Amino acid sequence: MNLRDLRYLVAVADERHFGRAAAACHVSQPTLSGQIRKLEDRLGVSIFERTNRSVSTTPAGEDIIDCARRIMAEAGRIQAIADARRDPLSAPLRLGVIPTLSPYLMPLVLRPLREGYPDLRLVLTEEVTDSLLRRLRSHEIDAALLATSPGDPALAETALFDEPFWIAHTLDDPLNEAEEVDVEALRGLDLLLLADGHCLSDQVADLCGRPETSGELADFRASSLETLLQLVGAGFGCTLVPALAIGGPWMTDLGVVARPLDLPGASRQVRLVHRRSFPNPRVLDALRDVILGHLPNTVRAAAPSASDR
Repeated sequence: MNLRDLRYLVAVADERHFGRAAAACHVSQPTLSGQIRKLEDRLGVSIFERTNRSVSTTPAGEDIIDCARRIMAEAGRIQAIADARRDPLSAPLRLGVIPTLSPYLMPLVLRPLREGYPDLRLVLTEEVTDSLLRRLRSHEIDAALLATSPGDPALAETALFDEPFWIAHTLDDPLNEAEEVDVEALRGLDLLLLADGHCLSDQVADLCGRPETSGELADFRASSLETLLQLVGAGFGCTLVPALAIGGPWMTDLGVVARPLDLPGASRQVRLVHRRSFPNPRVLDALRDVILGHLPNTVRAAAPSASDR
């Protein structure tokens, strides 16, 4: 058994298809299939259950693949340690970012990051919070930019900035004439939310103090902020958006306006989360410094606290 065999196992488990797994491993399908069959014969158990249309993992295979993932992660960590010692700021950084943050923050920092650290190899992944945390724990990414605390002792987090929520509505909405929007006003609105799985949806629902799946909230669930704002522009209601998202073309093209809310708790805190065992803290420091150095005035840097650990 060697690392190559373990890589084949994990690829088949991820792809649920021998052909796609072989392509991901840059080998022929007969080579990959034959090697896995040899490994199953050597171990005396079936790792995969094969049919003409699908591949599934057996109960024994689940345990074996979990172990294979851990071994591959530790093997990868050996290279990461060597890279970090040789040149901490040229090692790869696999960064995950939530979808309600990535399109608005990353364009602000990618060029400065490249100019300041030209040898840094940044690999971006955009997924919802739960998926990023799973990838972080399984060593598929090195760090993540999240808007909720993971609550995991194996993960460290650093607060970066507090991002207020703004309310977005059309020019002809009665809110356009209101001097301020308080909590009671929010509770009376047709407030649109993102689909389940986005932490922003939960945060907005918590702020408004209303059930997550009530009436009009359940009728319109968008998969992105852009779609949500398209719905606002079409007259289906209002929504709350993070401050970094207010500079998009919808503010003029769709007749949508946004205004800040002066309400307690009407914000989210963006934080950098990583495994405590990550061997290259200097590259995380570099990323943090670039982000904090290029924030617009619609957000504010978070004050250091005991939760930064």
